[in-house]
Amino acid sequence: MSSMPRRDTRSRICCFAAFLVLVSCASRAAADATLLLEEPYGHLGDFTATGHSAVYLSRVCAESPTVLRPCRTGETGVVLSRYRLVGGYDWLAVPLIPYLYAVEEPDEIPLFANPKIVAFLRNQYRRNHLEAIAPDSANGEPPLGNWTQLVGAAYDRTIYGFSIETNAAQDEQFIRVYNARPNTSHFNLFTHNCADFAAGVINFYYPKTLHRNFIVDAGITTPKQISKLLVKYGNRHPELPSANFAIPQVPGTIPRSTPVRGVIESVLKSKKYVLPVAVLHPVITGILAVAYIGDGRFDPARNAMILEPGREFEPPLPSTERRNYQNELHSLLADGHKHKMWGDLENGAEPQFDPEGRPMLRVRVGERFVEVGISRENILSSPDPANLAENLVAARLAMELRRGGEPKASGSDVISDWHLLQQLMPSERSVAF
Repeated sequence: MSSMPRRDTRSRICCFAAFLVLVSCASRAAADATLLLEEPYGHLGDFTATGHSAVYLSRVCAESPTVLRPCRTGETGVVLSRYRLVGGYDWLAVPLIPYLYAVEEPDEIPLFANPKIVAFLRNQYRRNHLEAIAPDSANGEPPLGNWTQLVGAAYDRTIYGFSIETNAAQDEQFIRVYNARPNTSHFNLFTHNCADFAAGVINFYYPKTLHRNFIVDAGITTPKQISKLLVKYGNRHPELPSANFAIPQVPGTIPRSTPVRGVIESVLKSKKYVLPVAVLHPVITGILAVAYIGDGRFDPARNAMILEPGREFEPPLPSTERRNYQNELHSLLADGHKHKMWGDLENGAEPQFDPEGRPMLRVRVGERFVEVGISRENILSSPDPANLAENLVAARLAMELRRGGEPKASGSDVISDWHLLQQLMPSERSVAF
């Protein structure tokens, strides 16, 4: 078999590395406010493609989901977001790692996720930290509602970040003001939505920077519009360090999120909307198209870097290297029956925690049960005669190496996962490089 491309591997990263450069902001003299642009997913993604907005503050932390305080040494900041009908609050604060992955420590993040794993992790975090906001249902089951979107966002969607520098005085004032304000929900899709809240947070630091667009978004504040404006503001103020990046959706069997759009863009790019409008109102359709071309285009993935600890920014895996890895993976895993077996077993597996609190799967194989670690820290820790761990990592790599769409992985991500696969494979089948 052909050898894989050689790269500098001194700073190989783990599956959770996409967000860890954000964490380093907390230890710098200057911190950041980061506008998060989150792709739409699920049925709402089919209905409206505008996605979601939240704000990550690297030097502000949560005393509770409704009370803010300055971060202590080693803490990683907080994500503030507005959702409809969550505890009756206007906004809620969740630490960065739980917000993205529904776990408390980086070594607990699963390498591969399915709906059962994600529901398990979210419910465990809710019971530990969000019980007052989202208590058990009367039958003792997890409650329904939007509380699930407060934790584990990166399982459902790709997230783009647009950061701009802040200072300690701004952060301290923000904490005082937002703790003192009434925190009661009056959510309204048209005038008081998630993007309105996120724009208000950024405007607190840099007044009148973000606003709605009455032409391309019909007067509704959208995540894409305010992200575009923040990028423009950063370009006009090079004295303020800024960056844009992507946090890839965690590989797994959860459907992939879809591209984020503005209001008019959603109409123009959706056949179920644009065809009736074009037939009945061709002039209006033309006006909408001109408005979009003139002021509505913005690609959050363009030039977006994937972030890694110790190496600052890294671009997504180049297409030529992606194809090389993909071909090699196909050669290594030519036995399609094994992959079918993995899918069948994974669907019936039950998530649980190992003694250190890291997620694992209890899988029935014939007449016995096999426990398989699914985080990078425990996947090598127990014998796996069915080679389920190997198949899990192979499935993760296959998703990272897919062609097209949103950014999926950096070169270091793929190298790290490739080496892990080699460790899990029998020595006679592994490929050195």
